[in-house]
Amino acid sequence: MERTDPQYWNNRYLTGDTGWDMGQVSPPLKAYIDQLKDRDLQILIPGAGNSYEAVYLHQQGFRNVTVLDIAPALVEQLRTVLAGTSIQVVEGDFFNHDARYDLVLEQTFFCALAPSLRKDYVEHMHTLIKPGGHLAGVLFNRNFTHDGPPFGGSEAEYRELFAPLFHFKTLASCYNSHRARQGTELFINFLPK
Repeated sequence: MERTDPQYWNNRYLTGDTGWDMGQVSPPLKAYIDQLKDRDLQILIPGAGNSYEAVYLHQQGFRNVTVLDIAPALVEQLRTVLAGTSIQVVEGDFFNHDARYDLVLEQTFFCALAPSLRKDYVEHMHTLIKPGGHLAGVLFNRNFTHDGPPFGGSEAEYRELFAPLFHFKTLASCYNSHRARQGTELFINFLPK
């Protein structure tokens, strides 16, 4: 089944096949969010999953957070869980999403896409981020022995992939990963050219 097929992801959530879910805000993203000052930033979290980062942003007073996911069952659940907050929950395909953001938070979305879609990801991400905005979050710095998702990668691959459209403010090993991901994550903070 195609990995960008809503039914594939819907089935993963309906059956609880969500081994990537840490049950908490990703520690590197929490640390990044904690240093943000402007609570009016327009923020997107694509492939939002259970949206721990979105909930944390809301708790910290951020008012313009959008979560985007392709799985209808998950979106319905998020709309219930996040009702009464300012978080906008959007059901849709990332590659068809058309808006502009100051910040896009990356947490397990990139690695869920087949490597054949990565160039398209970079190009579309570039269109979603406003001038002066950021793509920030974590990417895997490892390969997987299974036929993903998740799909792994390396710093060298990411440099080659993102360099044509983004400046690298940060591309470094995470010092504060969740214990299950220690030594396997890179923190990124990229600015569109």
